[in-house]
Amino acid sequence: MGLETLSQLSSFSLLSPSAPSILSPRLGSLNVAGRKPQQTPHYVPITSRGTVPHIAHDVMKDHAKIDSVYVGLEDWAPARQAESLLVLQKARHESPVYKLPAAAHESPLRKFIAFPEDVALILGPRRIPPIACPTSNTENSISIMTSVGFRQLEAGQYIEAIQKLRPDIVIGLSDLVQGAKPGVKRRMKMVDRTHAYTRDATEQLYGDWVGSEAQSKTLYFAPVLPLENTQQQLYLQDLAEDLRPRISGLALYESASLSIIPEDLGDLPRLSLSEYKTPHDILKDISLGADLVTIPFLSAASDGGIALDFTFPAPASSSGSSTSSCTSPQRPLAFDMWSPSYTTDLSPITVDCQCYTCTKHHRAYIRHLLSAKEMLAWTLLQIHNFHTMDLFFAGIRNSIEKGTFDEDIATFARVYESELPQQTGTGPRLRGYQLPSAGPGQPRPNPRAYGRLDDAVEKYAESLSSVATPDAGADEMQARGFAEKK
Repeated sequence: MGLETLSQLSSFSLLSPSAPSILSPRLGSLNVAGRKPQQTPHYVPITSRGTVPHIAHDVMKDHAKIDSVYVGLEDWAPARQAESLLVLQKARHESPVYKLPAAAHESPLRKFIAFPEDVALILGPRRIPPIACPTSNTENSISIMTSVGFRQLEAGQYIEAIQKLRPDIVIGLSDLVQGAKPGVKRRMKMVDRTHAYTRDATEQLYGDWVGSEAQSKTLYFAPVLPLENTQQQLYLQDLAEDLRPRISGLALYESASLSIIPEDLGDLPRLSLSEYKTPHDILKDISLGADLVTIPFLSAASDGGIALDFTFPAPASSSGSSTSSCTSPQRPLAFDMWSPSYTTDLSPITVDCQCYTCTKHHRAYIRHLLSAKEMLAWTLLQIHNFHTMDLFFAGIRNSIEKGTFDEDIATFARVYESELPQQTGTGPRLRGYQLPSAGPGQPRPNPRAYGRLDDAVEKYAESLSSVATPDAGADEMQARGFAEKK
């Protein structure tokens, strides 16, 4: 496979008139061979163990518009062993995803998670958002959290996973510091290690391009570290020059990284892995040129019983002038469906919303499901929230095309509140990697659901204490009121 053949596996074309190197919103189309074309800007849903939380595959097909998904390799936890690769230390056997039989043109990862052929699979080393690991990265590995504890994912092991699982797009390894600000020396290590990871991985995956064929059809998105331009200048220069034929996109971890992308890399798609908290954060990055984004708060809102309720551009009836907006209250970005005010509310979550949830059910029913801890509650909320996000990004693309994006962002900021509402109820059972890693004896993440039965148990125990046992003597039976001694 030569360079021309690799370029045929994907294409990213900019549709907006602005230059790709300028910090501005841009329209584009990402085409991966055999998958649905994805119009950008757009979002990439995050999976948990290969599935979109709360949405079964048939529900996803009928009620969600998903063009690509992000999968974290942590979900299958390959841990390095001295005698073999891709072996779980505790289970002592190879993870099933690696043993699944597949033809040369098939992806074992796609078969294992049973995703449709037209949905692009994006594989990254860690989940989004990642959990801070107590152990540090090394020159040849990064620290990950697996189902059997914290482990080291080696660079060679990650390359082997790419070759075995054959995703459509892979995010390169990067030496990131979680939960702390790195010092000067640590930042130098971050750049050197990430540079080495990228150089070695692209060489093994795609060869040296001198009369040889690339060994992988997976597209490589090179990471851009959340550091200043001067701190990773040599790395970015190498991406733009020597490594440019081997990379198909860029993966970024903060908004500031959009401003340091070299002009020679401006035509590549940019996938932002920032931990967005609100739609305002998303609009900020898109205004700086982000093409694809992952949105952790999307499923987190559904978990918390929160239904998103915003549109872009903001509703004309609420926008008004800047003067009137100072006196009128801002609209909430979402509804907390745990609120007692919805107990008898027979209206849909959002008036005029055409999603399955709003056309078939009302707020009172969803609140009842949440109170009863029925998993259908989170499925209905997830369907609604995905529909809201689909319309949100469709409005963004339309606004960019019309040239009113900056004005629409300003209006959106005036009309809507700056934060999502706080969760007041309990969510579904937490997935294992969502639990804090504080060690044994840590408090319960959710209160006991059936604690009200404890009083009944105590009363039952007290009643048993008043019953005489078969070996009780006459004095004990009389003391318990069972008999009277004469």
